[in-house]
Amino acid sequence: MISVEEALAKVLALAPDPQPEEVPLAEAWDRVLLKPAVSRMTQPPFDASAMDGYAIRNEDIGRTLTVVGEAAAGHPYSGTASPGTAVRIFTGAPVPPGFDRVIMQENVVRNNDGITIADPSGGNNIRPAGDDFRDGTTLAPGRRLRAADIGLLAAMNVPKVTLAKRPRVAILAGGDELVPPGAMPGPGQIISSNDLAIAGLVRQVGGDPVILPIARDTEESIRQALQGAQDADLLVTIGGASVGDHDLIGKVADGLGMQQAFYKVAMRPGKPLMAGMLAQTPMIGLPGNPVSAMVCGIIFMQPLIMRMQGLRHRPGLFHARLATDLPAEGPRQHYLRATIEDGDGLPLIRPFSSQDSARLSLMADADALLVRKPGEAARKAGDIVEFLPLRG
Repeated sequence: MISVEEALAKVLALAPDPQPEEVPLAEAWDRVLLKPAVSRMTQPPFDASAMDGYAIRNEDIGRTLTVVGEAAAGHPYSGTASPGTAVRIFTGAPVPPGFDRVIMQENVVRNNDGITIADPSGGNNIRPAGDDFRDGTTLAPGRRLRAADIGLLAAMNVPKVTLAKRPRVAILAGGDELVPPGAMPGPGQIISSNDLAIAGLVRQVGGDPVILPIARDTEESIRQALQGAQDADLLVTIGGASVGDHDLIGKVADGLGMQQAFYKVAMRPGKPLMAGMLAQTPMIGLPGNPVSAMVCGIIFMQPLIMRMQGLRHRPGLFHARLATDLPAEGPRQHYLRATIEDGDGLPLIRPFSSQDSARLSLMADADALLVRKPGEAARKAGDIVEFLPLRG
């Protein structure tokens, strides 16, 4: 067995370079920017009023001024800034050349076309041209585009962006005991849930999951499924990677020439995990137990999919105070399902009393995975521990 850190490094080394794809900006939300996007505009493109009020010349403060025109967004004032004049102006409108201050309307007393300034305090209330960004400003790649990024790119007048293609992830569950949701299980059969759960994890990090038909417990069925999935960008199998008589996926993959990077990781849940290359396709073999499959999917599969889009994998662990005592840890790194509660300063983390890797309901209720290092000493309530968040 190898450590989690070693296994993750080997998994990430399987990632091919991200593939570029030019996409209209309207379709770019939540996609990964692969090449810099360059602004074709200066924003604001002119000195703009920051509020409703009156554009004046600073040197005219203290005089009664004559309002000679109006400037609104999309409707600039084209006259000149003569001494003793003011222009009624609205937020976002261009400040006419020669005027160097906007007095907010609440600080002005108007009488027909004349105004006096009741309160000259405050700044000039003008947003200078280029205050936000300039022509040629770049938005750096390596980010997943959020709503604010899309808005910025639109303001930069960028109609298309170069994104990383979404990795196409083929997901194969195998076993005679599995039937799809909605079917009536026969004797000894159960509903196939892992493939759908893993597909959700794929979508969560920007992949495009393709759930393959459930493979039967025969070498021929599994061989056909693996061979038919090699046009995917990543192949993820679930179950069948162990050493039992009916665990055939690892055996068939080896027969097809899989170059195995490792098999078995010193972690719980999830020891029977394999990864490698099947022809030109990266492959991860997840355990069959529902929680083991999901935990390994989070720790190994998701970072790989992120790397395939040009992203670094998720940031480091977070800290919390332990809500209950824990015994000393064994030789494998342990990921305990836990809930997070408000605490004094740091959040409070409470692991479930049961950590059975078949109990998917506890995974659904969990807010976090509490991480315990191999051989870690017993911990007391109040100790600071590390966790990986599972929500938001």
